[in-house]
Amino acid sequence: MTLLRRGDAAGKPFETVITPGRAGWGFSGLRIVELAVGARVSFTTGDEEMIVLPLAGGCDVTCDDERVTLTGRRSVFSRVTDFAYLPRDAAVTVRAANGGRFALPAARADQRLPFRYGPAEDVPVELRGAGQASRQVNNFCTPDSFAADRLIAVEVLTPGGNWSSYPPHKHDAPGEGETALEEIYYFEVAGSPSGAAGAGYQRVYGHPDRPIDICAEVRTGDVVLIPYGWHGPSMAAPGYDLYYLNVMAGPGERRWLFSDDPAHAWVRGAWNDQAMDPRLPLTSATERRRP
Repeated sequence: MTLLRRGDAAGKPFETVITPGRAGWGFSGLRIVELAVGARVSFTTGDEEMIVLPLAGGCDVTCDDERVTLTGRRSVFSRVTDFAYLPRDAAVTVRAANGGRFALPAARADQRLPFRYGPAEDVPVELRGAGQASRQVNNFCTPDSFAADRLIAVEVLTPGGNWSSYPPHKHDAPGEGETALEEIYYFEVAGSPSGAAGAGYQRVYGHPDRPIDICAEVRTGDVVLIPYGWHGPSMAAPGYDLYYLNVMAGPGERRWLFSDDPAHAWVRGAWNDQAMDPRLPLTSATERRRP
């Protein structure tokens, strides 16, 4: 199943549990957990490296005999967050004194790297595209920004009315210019001023011999799994900013190389004459008051 609605992949205490086995592939994983005030969740990482990424709220993270405190954020639309890296074969407890919602992007790992704290101020914030393809990418766990064994993870913020993950691209054929990476998209959508829930849209399409065909409405908590094929655009409806967490891993070298769909690759050249959307960046390491 490629499209998972919120709650479709639940496994207590997690709202979402995507393991490589459950996804039917080899490496990428994700868990989402919501904790009440003062609640905690304990687990072992097994053969996966993970990151504790606050989506809303902060927490204390204890890994074996070490502990760090994550300041976190009010929401994914308020600021860039700090995070904690968890090695494989570790015993972990996450405690949220004031409650919160947390993502655990993961990847099967061979090396056991140290437990580490990632400051929000060190997260590279990239503005990508132009015009109505303008978006923000928080590169908190890329090969150039943070050491990991296989895990690659970024956050993308797309202002309402814009498209991201565009032109459509793929990374399923290892070779020159492309690495084989399984990918997970986890979505959140900003609400309206009245608090009404918003929606975005996601497109995924495959190859003649490996079909995928999705053009789906996505809401907060929904997940799209991409084992192969072209993915994009991710579409933010006018008035509703779109957030997604990308989780990637694969069997080869930890590199993020992809190929654009040749039918639409020309779009990149059109950006040379277009300005970046002035609403960007939507967030930084400094708190911003947003709904």
